[in-house]
Amino acid sequence: MIRWARIGLLLAILALVWAMFGPAIMRAPDIAPERPPIARPDRPQPTLPSAGPRPDAPIIGQIDRIEIDKAARRLTAFQNGAAVRVYEIQLGFAPEGTKIRQGDGKTPEGVFRVDRRNDRSAFHLSLGLDYPLPADRARARAGGYDPGGDIFIHGQPNQIEEGFRVRGDWTDGCVAITNDEIRELFAATPIGTTVEIRP
Repeated sequence: MIRWARIGLLLAILALVWAMFGPAIMRAPDIAPERPPIARPDRPQPTLPSAGPRPDAPIIGQIDRIEIDKAARRLTAFQNGAAVRVYEIQLGFAPEGTKIRQGDGKTPEGVFRVDRRNDRSAFHLSLGLDYPLPADRARARAGGYDPGGDIFIHGQPNQIEEGFRVRGDWTDGCVAITNDEIRELFAATPIGTTVEIRP
């Protein structure tokens, strides 16, 4: 009889603990499933060519330019002057303004080039940009601080399950897209591709 009373008491304690902490334990992580880029009516959207590849058709050949609009959270890839892809992006954790120094969480603004490709990145795949430029280094040297570096266009962290993306602006200054999107962009982007990052 005492044994059943102890089991009943233990079950009552477990039910109380579950009522207090269970929902927090079972809450979904702060990630969202990948979704296609969203059109933002308050900002002009680049239009895909009416003749030529459909948006869901593979990119054939190499792209020659990437434009990143930070305010619209949009990356547009161009091939022979025509927009062939538009991706929704995530930026550094402090996205307003251009990158000045290491650790400021800002994504740099300006015209850069892809100067390296990393297929063993901690963020699925990555395309490295040539930031800091000579002017950034000179400004940092004059100010006595580190301008930062290692700015990439990359996928989601390798620890994130395939098909999910971290919410919000979370990088240290890089530009993040989904894993499917970085696979497509990585395959079509050669070293030397121009990348313009606008405020």
